[in-house]
Amino acid sequence: MTKNYKDVELKNEIQTSNEEFESIDEETLFIVTQTFKALSEPTRVRILHLLAQKEHSVNEIAEKLSLLQSTVSHQLRFLKNLRLVKFRREGTTLYYSADDDHVMTMLQQTIHHARHH
Repeated sequence: MTKNYKDVELKNEIQTSNEEFESIDEETLFIVTQTFKALSEPTRVRILHLLAQKEHSVNEIAEKLSLLQSTVSHQLRFLKNLRLVKFRREGTTLYYSADDDHVMTMLQQTIHHARHH
């Protein structure tokens, strides 16, 4: 059986594709999986969605999302450790806001996709 041109072309594409494969280093892999872990928890998604709109204090987040302040603080700590949120202090109040435009864009696109699916 003779190979046709398309078979040879496909084989060459696969070989070229394999040669260009770039592996993911362990640190990057950890950050990626932790980011998806953050986005896999509904309360964190709700908090991030709220913070994508504007900054809020812990009390404001708790009130707007009908959550306990301790729950909000716990989730914000997780998100802050991943650098997904940041805060600023005004007196004794901490105001949180989104801190990673790439992740927030991905979250907003996913929400848009889910609403129009």
